[in-house]
Formats: sequence, C-alpha cells, structure tokens
Amino acid sequence: MVDLTLSEEQLALQRTARDFARSEIAPLVSDRKSGAAPADLDKRTLGVFRRGVALGFTRLMIPEQYGGLGGSCMDHVIIAEELAMGDISVAADLFNLATTMPQLFLTAGDEALAARWLSHLAGDGGYILAGCLSEPNIAGSELFCPDPDPKFGIRTHAQRDGDHYIINGNKSAFITNAGVADYYFVMARTDLNQALRESISIFLVPRDTPGLHIGKRTELIGWHLSRHAEVTLENLRVPAANRLGAEGAGGAIFAQAPAMAVGLAACFVGLARSAYEYALAYAQERRSCGKALIEHQAVALKLADMAVDLQAARLMVWDAALASDSDPVTACTTKGPAAKTIAVDTAIRNAQRATEILGAYGVTAEYSTGDMLNDAWVGYACDFTRDMLRLSIVPFLAPQN
Repeated sequence: MVDLTLSEEQLALQRTARDFARSEIAPLVSDRKSGAAPADLDKRTLGVFRRGVALGFTRLMIPEQYGGLGGSCMDHVIIAEELAMGDISVAADLFNLATTMPQLFLTAGDEALAARWLSHLAGDGGYILAGCLSEPNIAGSELFCPDPDPKFGIRTHAQRDGDHYIINGNKSAFITNAGVADYYFVMARTDLNQALRESISIFLVPRDTPGLHIGKRTELIGWHLSRHAEVTLENLRVPAANRLGAEGAGGAIFAQAPAMAVGLAACFVGLARSAYEYALAYAQERRSCGKALIEHQAVALKLADMAVDLQAARLMVWDAALASDSDPVTACTTKGPAAKTIAVDTAIRNAQRATEILGAYGVTAEYSTGDMLNDAWVGYACDFTRDMLRLSIVPFLAPQN
C-alpha cells in the first residue's frame, strides 16, 4: 500500500523547521526590506545558520555511525520546504547544500574518506559548503557533456604532483557560498586530453588553502540573503587524500547523489507555498465591491490553481525523495530533474498569480510578491535550466506501467 502520511517523527521535524523559519529566517527578510546594512545582514544570516546547525538540520542525512542522525532524503525535503517558507536563498544555499553535499562521501565508495570527513562535518560547529563546478565562458550545461570530444566541458585542471594535486582554473561568478564557505567541492579535469566523463574528479578544498581566491560578490535579481562570487584557483595544492573516489570518477559520484537536486526542488515548493499563502491571506482580507477578493470568481480560480499546482509539485518532490533513498540512479536521471522542473515552474506561476491578485500593491516594494517572483525566476537558471533538465530525461524515457 502506498502511504504518504508523515510519521510522528517527521511531523516533529516539520514543526521544528516551521518554527525556526518563522522566528529566525523570516526576520532577516523583513530587515533586508527595511534597509539593514548588508554586512550586518550577512553576519546575522550566518548566525541563523549556526543556530539551525544546533537543531541538527545539517547532520540529518549523515549516517549515525559517523555522528549524524541517519535521516532520509524524505526527512530532508520536509525540512527544506519549511525553511524556504522563511527565505529560499537561506534554505537552498546554506541548509540544503550543508545537508546534502556530504552524501558525496558516501557515493565515492571510500570508507576511510567517509569516516574521516563525515565525522568532521557532523560536528557541533557546522560547516558551510560550496560546490565549485561551473566556469565562465563555458555553458553550465557542458558540465556533464556526453560528447567524447575532450574540447568540451570544464577546463579547470588538476595535475598530479606526488601526494598532492596542483589545481589551476577559473570558476564562474555563480559559485554558491563563495567567500563564506568553510569547504569547497572543486570539480576539475585530471586529463584535458580525455573525454570529460573520463577525466573529471572532485576535490575537497578547505577555505584557507593558498591559491584559493574569491572574486567580487555577484548580485542576483533575487536570493538576496545568499552569497555568490567567482572563484580562481591558482597553483592550489590539495592532498590526493582529499580527492573523492577514484581519479576520473567525479561524474559517477554525482550521478548517485540526487539529494542535492531533490532538496533544491523542495525549496521551490516552499516558495510556491509561501506565494500561495500570502495571496490567500490578502484575498481574505482585502475587499472590493463590498466583499472579500476571494469571493470574486476570477480571484478564487487563481487561488484554486495555486493550491492544485502546489500539491502536484510537492507530490513530485516527495516521489523523487523516496526514489533518492531507494533508487538513486532513477532519482538522478528522471525523478530529480522532473521534480526540480515542476517545482520551479510552480513557484514562478504561483508568484505571478500572487502578484496579479494583489493588483497594484503586487508591484510595490512594500509587499512581497515582487521579491517572490524574482526569487522564483532564479530557479529557472540555477542547477541547469528547465530546458536542459527536460532534455536530460529523454534518454531514460520508457513506457509507463
């Protein structure tokens, strides 16, 4: 029997995350809109992250033998949706990455590496993580280009030098958490004369490593509480022991770790829900022609569509989360991309409908609908565009049972 009822433990996680989003994350958004100094806001945002770490959010998916809570991807998406109700950038860039990127140590297949680093990441301090993947002047979609021609794909090069690698290259202006991360997962080629799929490796680089340079902060149209910047790697020496898995196995490692993408999709479900609840509350209070807006059929239909789309997106994300725990390859190839696609689409549509329901107020800075719409549009491009996600599903299409 298929049962999507949450357990008592999951309901408790949901309540904890919901209370945290309301009491800790949402005030950051209000203060930003009120003109709080960016430096002060950055400091406070990191403080909020540390308090979330203390609640166990970031060690949720680390196995118990390494000091984690041994939770599932399903547990994580429940939390991620709630945190994104406070602010999607905090939920996605800080909490989702810190919670799911440690899974790479498990898929790398190196028990000693996993024991060393997962026990460290599960510590009480909590660590901000960054993925150094995309590069300037190279389409992000080339990151896992299937073409065997070595000229395609990222150009960052990791040259073996005894017990170390020397890494040189430039990463794009969209490296999440650049400048505040404690550790960077750097993707590099170990042989530029081999096809990308055969030469890509992942290295864990601590923030204070000489040769790691952070560029100017990138300003996005939304996600104002997050940090993105270009990263330059200049003769950076990293121990070979910090390489995840075998040389050239980076693509395969990522292909077995769908939780990052599924967790990101859950964040967009949270944003879609936030837009829906914001518009619903406004429509119940605002009056026109002697009655509440929700009593006007045109507004009621928009709200109904928002609720329907929200539920569909959430179920798609939950399905991908369940697959992530039981069939990670399917989650990576079809269900994860599908979940991210529908979640982002729903967030954009719900934010647009909310803007329409608020009328003239919807396009003012005082109200939140414009911010929600900008936040939603960020999802169209981050972690692959909607079109590339759909195309990535095509090779795995099969008749439905």
